[in-house]
Amino acid sequence: INRTISIPVNLENLVKAGNIRNLELAAQKAKEGFAGPVFMDSDVYKALEAASYSLATHPDPALDKRISEIVAILAAAQQPDGYLNSYFTIKQPGKRWTNLRDWHELYCAGHMFEAAVAHYLATGKRDFLNVAVKFADHIDSVFGPGKRMGYPGHPEIELALIKLWKVTGEQRYFNLARFFIENRGHK
Repeated sequence: INRTISIPVNLENLVKAGNIRNLELAAQKAKEGFAGPVFMDSDVYKALEAASYSLATHPDPALDKRISEIVAILAAAQQPDGYLNSYFTIKQPGKRWTNLRDWHELYCAGHMFEAAVAHYLATGKRDFLNVAVKFADHIDSVFGPGKRMGYPGHPEIELALIKLWKVTGEQRYFNLARFFIENRGHK
């Protein structure tokens, strides 16, 4: 029932609510039209993670195709520097990383990383994982020792970076997770 009813309904609700449309607008380099709260992208990633876990136990060509379609939108929406967040791409392009506590950029990124890892482990496909790695590399270029101090207002990226590290073997992701954890609470 989860695979045949709940996940397809969830994905369709993301279309109805505008979550997918926001990412399509970002892919089109639109500068207006974003709908919903700042964290809209996270719901897409959570749905993709659930769908990927379902594929791991119950291969489903239609679901696999739908995930691939959404991943293609994500890849098109990703900025050349690796950044990916529809709210800041469309509505506030000059405000990236300016309010880590309240604007959920790192939270959304974390949910994307978890979804990409789940998708890779379920399917062996690297397309979504490549998008996540490019974004993680961008975040690592911004934050860390000798770079910008900061940590997310809503923990999530830390465990996601550990999952990404385990799949890729890229030590920088482990180190970045450690940086965010160790700096939580510092101003």
